[in-house]
Amino acid sequence: MITKHIENERDRAAGILLGLACGDALGRPVEFESANSIASEYDKLTEMLGDGTHRKPPGTVTDDTELAVCIARSLIATEAFDPTDVAARFVEWYESGPFDAGMMTVDSLRRLKRGAAWDSAGRDVWESRPEGQNAGNGSLMRCAPYAIAFADSPETIIQVSRTSSAITHADPRCTYGCAVLNRTLAALLTGENDPLMEAIDAVDGDAPDELVDALEAVPDEIEPEELQSSGYVVHTLQSALYHGLTASSAREAIVDAVNMGRDTDTVGAVTGAVAGARFGADTLPDSWLGYLTVEEHMHTSGSDHREWVQQWYTDALDIALREMSEQLTELREAGRFEVAALSNQADGGL
Repeated sequence: MITKHIENERDRAAGILLGLACGDALGRPVEFESANSIASEYDKLTEMLGDGTHRKPPGTVTDDTELAVCIARSLIATEAFDPTDVAARFVEWYESGPFDAGMMTVDSLRRLKRGAAWDSAGRDVWESRPEGQNAGNGSLMRCAPYAIAFADSPETIIQVSRTSSAITHADPRCTYGCAVLNRTLAALLTGENDPLMEAIDAVDGDAPDELVDALEAVPDEIEPEELQSSGYVVHTLQSALYHGLTASSAREAIVDAVNMGRDTDTVGAVTGAVAGARFGADTLPDSWLGYLTVEEHMHTSGSDHREWVQQWYTDALDIALREMSEQLTELREAGRFEVAALSNQADGGL
């Protein structure tokens, strides 16, 4: 017998992936636009639009959702966190020709494609870049599936989130940012009292002060107009947690985040994961879910991925993401997930 509590937890798990996809797709057409530009053109953007940035149909998701799917599919296929498999799926995705991909991600995946190890490619890219160009949000946007898979193991969430981030984004602000996000999402799933504070407490003393200070200000010590939506991981996480944890609905959280402008798909995606975990998938607007779709390039990737993407076209992306969250939840509840032996080199030593 499935109890109401289990039903609610599964709805919140589905909300993580569906909220991420909704925020990604809502923000995609106005990526790089300023808040003033969005306001002057739409007053307030609230519905899925076509064309715009990247000139895609309404509801088209970007690399934010596609890379999260790579992680989820790896977890389901291997019943483990296996960074070698995750990195291989990232490379396969890159070879399929995505229309949107972050610079640090591309640089790292090119190194992986040339034969670099998963635990050195991202670190080498990080070390080669100057401050201001070395702590992007490209690992934060994709990491949410780990919160579903390892919700019952807070210490594992931190380890896995940091290690997976370092495949492409090895700066500690990125690796610990992923850890805080996933600890918060897991705490929302399991009904803990103060999800963000418990997540911060779990990494305080180890995580960079700049990250901790920014997150401790959420929600009461920062005003909405102070939030920023650049591609910097600290800005994205602070804004997403603020909107996701203070809004009165998932729709409000995602809309407010996207209308900040700039890196709209990613701040929308991360906010959507938080709001989806908080409010559940069933609260997301049907008018958004019905539009969700994936770009055609995903058809050309490897056999395992192609089979799943074909289902996206057959059943609609929202149904496929629900089924994916169900598989992750069922594997976790059965105690099936394992963690492969991890290197001690990523992000300067985990």
